[in-house]
Amino acid sequence: MSIVTVQLGQCGNQIGFEVFDALFSDSHCPQGLCSKRENEAYQASCKERFFSEEENGVPIARAVLVDMEPKVINQTLSKAAHSGRWKYGQHSCFCQKQGSGNNWAYGYSVHGPRHEESIMNLIQKEVEKCDSLNGFFIIMSMAGGTGSGLGAFVTQNLQDQYSNSLKMNQIIWPYGTGEVIVQNYNSILTLSHLYQSSDALLVHENDAVHKICAKLMNIKQISFRDINQVLAHQLGSVFQPTYSGEGSFHYRRNPLGDLMENLVPHPEFKMLGVRNIPQMSENSLAYSTFTWAGLLKHLRQMLISNAKMEEGIDWQVRPPLSGLPTRGKMSLNKEFHFNTSIANLVILRGKDVHSAELGAFKDPALYTSWLEPVHAFSVWKTQRAFSKYEKSAALVSNSQFLVKPLDTIVGKAWNMFASKAYIHQYTKFGIEEEDFLDSFTLLEQVIASYCNLGF
Repeated sequence: MSIVTVQLGQCGNQIGFEVFDALFSDSHCPQGLCSKRENEAYQASCKERFFSEEENGVPIARAVLVDMEPKVINQTLSKAAHSGRWKYGQHSCFCQKQGSGNNWAYGYSVHGPRHEESIMNLIQKEVEKCDSLNGFFIIMSMAGGTGSGLGAFVTQNLQDQYSNSLKMNQIIWPYGTGEVIVQNYNSILTLSHLYQSSDALLVHENDAVHKICAKLMNIKQISFRDINQVLAHQLGSVFQPTYSGEGSFHYRRNPLGDLMENLVPHPEFKMLGVRNIPQMSENSLAYSTFTWAGLLKHLRQMLISNAKMEEGIDWQVRPPLSGLPTRGKMSLNKEFHFNTSIANLVILRGKDVHSAELGAFKDPALYTSWLEPVHAFSVWKTQRAFSKYEKSAALVSNSQFLVKPLDTIVGKAWNMFASKAYIHQYTKFGIEEEDFLDSFTLLEQVIASYCNLGF
């Protein structure tokens, strides 16, 4: 089954390119550490998901590119074409001459309705090329105008027109010290609208990815491309093929459906985060060896202490004793000591993968009381190594990891709203104060629901 990717705005298009490039590079990597037959099955499964039939021997990404300014789309098309390995379709782009000026309302209320027909036609053409549509993967930022405002509008339209297909939005959470003065407004409007039209929000925080580039990849002057490549690696580690079940050597056909089924048991809880281990530069990798026991011990502690990478993990954090409320869960003002989960999916790739012991992830103390670990924890595996790592693990988690960042953004937006700062920039394009209040109400409810997981 195929996934149609919709790349929105500057951020969505730049990340989208890196994702397709990472998927292609990995599936054509000669060091897959598996048999030739297995490698061919893996390649075929990746291609069916993300690339359509070849044109002159070059696979075409199953993607639609949308931006309100031509510069980034032109660069993206050109980079893909010049790689000579894969490319975007000739008629898969929509761009205009005027951007959204970092104004969510302009993207949502002006660009959206004005260009709705053209954009939805492009998406429909891409869908028609799929033998079987698995769903949509929508890549966008929350802080600007086009990715966030137009992204929310397009997601809503996809929900209306393809209500039976799954929609997962990959959202880039802005830097805490962002350069866009209204980024908190744009963020709350994006999140509240997506919460009503998307099936799951896969969130990456810019600050966390920046730290990975600095501390784990040892990059001295970090560019957006460096950040996007880390993001692409993390997304590839989730979406590349895995076996459909224990002991099976067939690759799963329904990746989005399986992800949702494993991780989103209730529509109130749809925020997902990704953690990967190992992540390191080529130089460090040459001197490193890994065991599944070591990787999974670190990954579990990253989960329960809410660490985004393996460096600087707080090893003092322990699961609470069953039946006792967790210290620090009582209010948001206290530090969250322990990160309670609704559901977790561990994805293992590489050598001796069937020997990996995952019992520690099945501890009921890790999960909310209303879901048994047998329903809350899943594992996907393949012996095919991913990227340059002989053994690697990814954790996709639906947990309290975003409570603090979300509460911070809502708080900052509320402080601006209370003094009516910049509201006129939104009301002149049809987003009223009532719309802001609805967004605050919905997100306060999301925060409260995630906070209450530990009880």
